[in-house]
Amino acid sequence: MSLMERRLQILLDEKRYERLTGEAERTGRSVAAVVREAIDMRFPDDGGQSRADAARTLLSLSDMDVSNPPDDGPGESPAELKAAYEEALAAKVGD
Repeated sequence: MSLMERRLQILLDEKRYERLTGEAERTGRSVAAVVREAIDMRFPDDGGQSRADAARTLLSLSDMDVSNPPDDGPGESPAELKAAYEEALAAKVGD
């Protein structure tokens, strides 16, 4: 027996349906899986608002303009992060 116990039938306008099928095709999932994910993000079942917030934050990163970063202090470039990681790893190996 499937874990899915309820069937839901909804009517959508063409634009919403295209967004759903586009996301399903882009991610290699079914339309139903995309709908379930959207429900879980909008209405978390375990009070896990932080998980939904984290998902929204991750999704919003794709909308960021990385060519003009916010001026909230110095950021670390990928090269700087790699160098810091290598230094930390070398310190652990040296111990």
